[in-house]
Amino acid sequence: MRELLRRSITGVIYVVLLLGTVFLSSDAFDFLFMAFGLACLYEYKRIVHLKGYYLFAAYLALWWVFIYLTNDSTAITILMLLTITVDVALLMFLFSKKPRTFTDVQKFVIGLFYVGGGCIFLTMIPYKSDQFAQFLIMGIFILIWVNDTFAYLVGRLFGRTKLFPSVSPKKTIEGSVGGLIFALVAAYFLSWYETRLSIMEWMIMAGAIVVAGSLGDLLESKFKRMAGVKDSGAILPGHGGIWDRLDSLVFAAPFAYLILTIFPYVS
Repeated sequence: MRELLRRSITGVIYVVLLLGTVFLSSDAFDFLFMAFGLACLYEYKRIVHLKGYYLFAAYLALWWVFIYLTNDSTAITILMLLTITVDVALLMFLFSKKPRTFTDVQKFVIGLFYVGGGCIFLTMIPYKSDQFAQFLIMGIFILIWVNDTFAYLVGRLFGRTKLFPSVSPKKTIEGSVGGLIFALVAAYFLSWYETRLSIMEWMIMAGAIVVAGSLGDLLESKFKRMAGVKDSGAILPGHGGIWDRLDSLVFAAPFAYLILTIFPYVS
């Protein structure tokens, strides 16, 4: 009971902080996710045993260029493709049964694009239509939270079939399906408030975010399992580290940005 209370208090503070910066100002939102990115990279470096501060410097340089210095679509597309390429390569690592070790260069590239690139695209999503789209980014947060919450609840109540027991023993197929269904329901209601996307586009976005987010969660779990740790950090009592909280969003962000890029051409 005490642990549940601690998790609940931490969760409420986290959500209030996140949504508070969204509605406070675009600069507050930008700064928060720059800081979150640094925290995620710190936890990532500790887990994969990558020394030095080069990764922080590279991330900050990349973040500054793409958030404040350029709106060039070609440069953004190149960064997006690099980030998605690294993410897809990591999926092969996720589903491989063979032990895998990474060189320091590979750890650097993975950290910069998988973690850093994910945080950058998460920051860029609300600027996709030039104006800061508060309800759009809030909707993406809500989709992840609804999926996580109902995947847990449905899994606890009805879960029988393990999803990926070698990486995350508690996750079930029933829970994942339940999370997806409730996320689609949430997407339907979100379309009432954020009309930049149609109902169908919100549904597609929800499906993509749930699938990519679930893969991101499993991927972080594999990194932690390889390192022999339960959580990426301890900054959030009852929840672990910042990377533990953002693993789904970080992995899903470049795919969400890609979908937002495609929608105007197919609608």
